[in-house]
Amino acid sequence: MAEPETALGNLIHHAPRFLFFTGKGGVGKTSVASATAVALADQGRRVLLVSTDPASNLDEVLGVELGATPRPIRGVAGLDALNLDPLTAAAAYRERVVGPYRGVLPDVTVANIEEQLSGACTVEIAAFDEFTALLADPTQTTDYDHVLFDTAPTGHTLRLLSLPGAWNEFMDTSTLGVSCIGPLAGLTNQHESYRAAIATLSDASCTLLVLVSRADSLSLDEAARAARDLHDLGISNQRLVVNGVFHGHDSPDPLAEAISRRHASALAGLPEILAALTRDEVPLLAFTPMGVDGLRALASGVAPPHLYAAPEAIGETTPLDEVIDALSSRGRGLVMTMGKGGVGKTTLAVAVAVELTRRGHLVQLSTTDPAAHLSAVLDGESSGEFVNLSVSRIDPDVVTADYTAEVLAESGSGLDAGAFAVLEEDLRSPCTAEIAVFRAFARTVAAASERFVVLDTAPTGHTLLLLDSARTYHQEVKRQGGAIPPEVDALLERLTDPEFTHILVVSLPEATPVHEAVALQNDLRRAGIEPAAWVINQSLLAASVSDPTLVARANAESRVINEVLDHYGATTVLLPMLPKSPTGIEGIDALVHSRSTVSLTK
Repeated sequence: MAEPETALGNLIHHAPRFLFFTGKGGVGKTSVASATAVALADQGRRVLLVSTDPASNLDEVLGVELGATPRPIRGVAGLDALNLDPLTAAAAYRERVVGPYRGVLPDVTVANIEEQLSGACTVEIAAFDEFTALLADPTQTTDYDHVLFDTAPTGHTLRLLSLPGAWNEFMDTSTLGVSCIGPLAGLTNQHESYRAAIATLSDASCTLLVLVSRADSLSLDEAARAARDLHDLGISNQRLVVNGVFHGHDSPDPLAEAISRRHASALAGLPEILAALTRDEVPLLAFTPMGVDGLRALASGVAPPHLYAAPEAIGETTPLDEVIDALSSRGRGLVMTMGKGGVGKTTLAVAVAVELTRRGHLVQLSTTDPAAHLSAVLDGESSGEFVNLSVSRIDPDVVTADYTAEVLAESGSGLDAGAFAVLEEDLRSPCTAEIAVFRAFARTVAAASERFVVLDTAPTGHTLLLLDSARTYHQEVKRQGGAIPPEVDALLERLTDPEFTHILVVSLPEATPVHEAVALQNDLRRAGIEPAAWVINQSLLAASVSDPTLVARANAESRVINEVLDHYGATTVLLPMLPKSPTGIEGIDALVHSRSTVSLTK
C-alpha cells in the first residue's frame, strides 16, 4: 500500500501540464483543484483553471464571477480561470441536433427527441466538446504552464467517444428511444478532435488524473470504480486525494472519537486499486476553504484566524417525528427520499417506513440498496413489531440487464458490428439504468393507493420529464388501438399529486450537496412536483460537540442551513450527526426522536 503524503505539497511539486480532478459531488474536488492552482501560481507558474461541472461553485470558491473566457484571479499573479457551463453547451448541442427536424417531423416527435437529449450523457458530451479544444488545440493554452480541469469526463463518455466511427449508419437504422442516443448524431465531425483529446488524457508524461474522495466507504468505492474504468481506457497515471481526514484531538468528545475511528477504518480498508496509488491526505479543516486566503491555507495547512466562520443564529426547523406524524395522518400514499449518494437517504427511508409501521399502517419499503441495516431491525428481538412492513428490492443490475437484452433484441437486429457496438455502449449509460429502474417500480407506485409505499433512490427529475414528454405519444398509441398498462398510464399523475406523493429532499449541511439538491428540486419542479420537505442530515451544529475543529465546522454550517431555510425548504428537518450509525431499532429511534442541540461558539 502506498504511504500517504500530507496535504497537497507532493502533488503540487510533481504536477504535470494537465491535471484532471474528478470525484462524486461533495468530496471537495473544486476546493482541492483550486488550492492546487493557487499554489502552482504562487510558485511562479502560469496556470489556467477550468471548471466543466454543471453544479460548479468555482465562482464561490475563488470569490470572483467567471465566464467562458479566462479571467485573472485577483491576488494570485499568473492564475486565470474560466467556468464553462455544460448546461448552456448542452442546450446549444440539443438545438444543433434537433433543429433540422423542426417543421419536418411532428411536434410531438420533436419534443420527445428534445427530452431524450436532456439526460446526463448529453451534458457529459457537451462538456467534453467544451474542453476538447483546450486539449486538442495547443495554441489555445500555449501561454500556460499548467491547465487544471475541475471535473473530468466520466469513463462512460470516454468509452463512447473511443468507439469506431459507426455513428451515421447507426443513426440511420436505429429507432431506439433512449436518453443517450441523440448525442451520437453530432459526433461524426468531431472524431479527430476527440481522438487527439483522448490521446492527451492517456499520455502519462503530460496528464495526471486526480481522484478526490472523502474518507468513507461510499466515496472511496465510487473513486475505485472511476479508477478501474479510466485505467481500462489507458488512463493509468492516477493519484488519490482523500479530503477531510479527521484524526481528532485529545478531548472527551464522543462524536470526535467516533468520526476519527470511522475515517481510520475506511482508509485501512481501501479498495486494492486505490491502495496502489500515490495518496495525499488533506486533514478535515476547521474553516471553509473559500477565497484565495482559504485556498492557500488548504494547500499549506496553516490558516489565519480570519478564516474561521462567525456563527449565525439559525431559523426554526421541524423535528423528523412531526413530519412523519403529518404523513401518517394521510393514511396512505407514496414517500420518496431523494438526494445524491452518501447523504443518508436510504437510512431516512428506512426510518420513515419503520415509524409509519409503528403508527399502525401497512407499509412497503422498496429500495435499490441492499438495506442491511433494515434487516438488523427485522431480525431483532422486536421483529414482531414490524409484521406490517414488507420489503422489496429492485436490483438495478437485474432490471437493467433485462431492459438491455430487450432493446438489443428489438433494435440490434440487422446492425453491423460497428453500429451494434455503438448501441451496446449507449445502453451502458447512466440513463439506461435510470429508465430500467423507473419502469421496474412503476408497479410499486400503484400499490400506494392502498398503503404507504416508501421508495429509496427515487427517479430523477430527468426521468420524470422523459415520461412527461412521452405521455402524448402514449395517448397517440392508445388512440390507434394500442394498450398502455394502467399503472404506467397513471404514473405521472400520481407523482405530481401532492396528496398522493411526498418527496423528502435529503442533503448535508455543506454548500456543494445543498446546491446539488437545489438543482434536483428545480428538475422536480419542471416536472410539476413540489417536494414536501428538506432533510439536512449529519449536522454538527445540531449535535453537542466540543472538539475545536468540529465546533468551528459547526459554526460554518449555520450559513448553509439558513440558506436552505430562507430560500429552498418550506419545511426543513435538521438531523444531528450521531456517534453511532443509525442502524437497528436503537439507531432508528435515536435518529427519529433526535432534537437539535444547537450551540453556537465564537
